[in-house]
Amino acid sequence: MSDRDVLVRARGLIKRFGGFTAVDGVDFDLYRGEAFGFLGPNGAGKSSTMRMIGCVSPPSEGELTILGGDPVKDGSAIRAHLGVVPQEDTLDVELTVRENLLVYGRYFGLPRRVIRERTEQLLEFVQLEDRARDKVEPLSGGMKRRLTIARSLINDPDILILDEPTTGLDPQARHVVWDRLFRLKQRGVTLILTTHYMDEAEQLCDRLVVMDHGRFAAEGSPRELIDRYCSPEVLELRFDPLLKEAAAEKLKDIPSERTEVLADRILLYVRDGDAALAAVRSLGLEPMTSLVRRGSLEDVFLLLTGRRLED
Repeated sequence: MSDRDVLVRARGLIKRFGGFTAVDGVDFDLYRGEAFGFLGPNGAGKSSTMRMIGCVSPPSEGELTILGGDPVKDGSAIRAHLGVVPQEDTLDVELTVRENLLVYGRYFGLPRRVIRERTEQLLEFVQLEDRARDKVEPLSGGMKRRLTIARSLINDPDILILDEPTTGLDPQARHVVWDRLFRLKQRGVTLILTTHYMDEAEQLCDRLVVMDHGRFAAEGSPRELIDRYCSPEVLELRFDPLLKEAAAEKLKDIPSERTEVLADRILLYVRDGDAALAAVRSLGLEPMTSLVRRGSLEDVFLLLTGRRLED
């Protein structure tokens, strides 16, 4: 892609809070019309990076260019071309669905006619036209999330920033939101998102980075990262707890790229899961349950960031 397609460029980007470095010298280019994801455990630096891109937190060091402008000097002008979907819905529950869009559009100084036209288009886009006159409070979580997305689009943004867009939603609502976001990408809107759902990242992201301790641990498309860091298949074995330790010792004889012994199961990262399972049984081992599945982005994430919990 040409430089004209680069909407966000960062070089040596650093964000400090006192003596703590939240983002530690990262480089990236985000291109027009792509969906780019920031993945990482809590405290990895995702939100700090997103806040700098959203022009609400200035960089401590490094270079950051957004839509050709400087987020410190040109923050107001840049924000006029951004849409933001925060992790928590900040809708006005006392207003109707339609009124939430009409009022929000005025913050951008848009003509009332334009706001009215876009409001009706967006309500149809997020499938809320039948609820336009309803108050926000009784809406389901999925409906509120779709309304928040619609509101973020009222200024026809070039970049849509989404922080955990489907957290707390049931599977049906998540898939509706994914569908709307995919349609936006088809229209040429650039999506920048954080998510803890690996299946969401696989579904939505053209490219992503895995962040850990303020740095990029890996970067690429979901498929590239899986191919680079994970085996084609994973064999999951569950044994009687009393036999698991002895089984784990015997499994060292099974050829695998990596073996993980967890509290409840043993994972063998292999090229052929069925062949590996046959090899397990040839050793006289019979697991209580066995599962052969493809290597996933979640496997990559856990390899790169560990299985620890962060506050």
